[in-house]
Amino acid sequence: MELYHLSATELANKIKSKEISSKELTQLYIDRIEKFDGDINAVVVRMFERAIGDAEKADEALSKGKDLGPLHGLPMTIKESYAIEGQKTTWGNEAFRNNIAAADGLAVQRFRQAGAHFIGKTNVPLNLGDFQSYNTIYGTTNNPWDLKRIPGGSSGGSAAALAAGFTGLEAGSDIGGSIRNPAHFCGVYGHKPTYGIIPMTGHELVSNVPDADLAVCGPLARSAEDVRQALDIMAGPAEREAAGWKLDLPEADFKNLKDLKIAVWANDEMAPVAHEIEERAIQVGETLAKLGATVSFDARPNFDPETGNINYQLLLQSVTSAAMPPEEKEKIQKIVDQLDPSDFSSDAVNARGVVISHADWISTDFKREKLKIAWKEFFEEWDILICPQMATPAFEHDHRNYNERTIKVNNQEQSYFQQIFWAGMIVNAYLPSTVFPTGPSKDGLPIGLQAVSGAYQDYKTIEFTRLLAEEIGGFIAPPNYI
Repeated sequence: MELYHLSATELANKIKSKEISSKELTQLYIDRIEKFDGDINAVVVRMFERAIGDAEKADEALSKGKDLGPLHGLPMTIKESYAIEGQKTTWGNEAFRNNIAAADGLAVQRFRQAGAHFIGKTNVPLNLGDFQSYNTIYGTTNNPWDLKRIPGGSSGGSAAALAAGFTGLEAGSDIGGSIRNPAHFCGVYGHKPTYGIIPMTGHELVSNVPDADLAVCGPLARSAEDVRQALDIMAGPAEREAAGWKLDLPEADFKNLKDLKIAVWANDEMAPVAHEIEERAIQVGETLAKLGATVSFDARPNFDPETGNINYQLLLQSVTSAAMPPEEKEKIQKIVDQLDPSDFSSDAVNARGVVISHADWISTDFKREKLKIAWKEFFEEWDILICPQMATPAFEHDHRNYNERTIKVNNQEQSYFQQIFWAGMIVNAYLPSTVFPTGPSKDGLPIGLQAVSGAYQDYKTIEFTRLLAEEIGGFIAPPNYI
């Protein structure tokens, strides 16, 4: 594999062993961005001059015998929604077109403390609220596997930059699959951590905002090893919380895949997936069974999927509606007031953007607790759940209004947001999930699947995907960017 497509861990080791300098690697990525990113449009905020200066400092430190950390001299990019001092943070929103960050956000600080530096920031959809990544400030990001198709969202620029070989490492955010669906669409790794273990400070448009329910920050990378390294860098309490608690995630409690009990949830009538997605999940399960793992294709957590989906949608709408203008909230509330309670089906929630009162939120949160308990009991018996991330491989761009969009699944039209079921049930229960590549579809597009486990078992899902890559392969570079 070419140098620019190696893992961040390998690249940092090459810098430390002086096989390549940080400046040479940084210039290599800059050259690739300038040559190829005109078609992809992933790295929309560029910090090339500062990056070269930071690389020179890393090389100078190394010459003096100083080790800056596990990512010494590594050039990387990061999602546009993270604050970097002196750079724009807009979330693709015109109202924040000229919003300049006064300081580095916490994740950026932690990556710098680990020895990395930044060559740019990567594109997002408007307000981070779409499976696609386009906005009026930076334009549209394309998938390096097929420029007519989406790279995913909201961390679409992150995944596209990794796949195309523009960066050593990335970080995104996720409330409805925004780390995981770009990883699936672009053929890289993406980890949605257990809720709360990575502070979101510095991932906001307005400072001093508390972390939202459901939402998390997390890494994207070209290997499971990099995901683990980046998680270790990003995770842990922010300064205020550090006075009273520390993070102590349990290590993975297995050495071989044959030691695991694995459930495969390959499809569901709540959100049907393409035959080849279902078949790939089954194929991975069968491979694991041949390796000696205990595998079930029928085991499920003890809750009704539709009830779980409604619960997630209500809580999600509570987060996303918080930033709505008052007049928009009033308009939606009038619709809600006219609904019969029995009409709170998944489709009703999806279509109407339901806004609930704080009292109703508390009641919904109580119901979520039952779902969390069901998941806990499930993972007391099973180590890993494998399931789809999205209904199809990457589809073509569609910039119509949300309510006009559909996707075609097995030649059947499906609601655009119906597929959020697969990401949402994991988000809602605060569980960790690592999306891992499984190889191409029949059309040569990446297919990723989720590896899910119990709360705080982040190392278990990551280690599972690391071992699985030794059996089925891992990251593959898109043909036009090798």
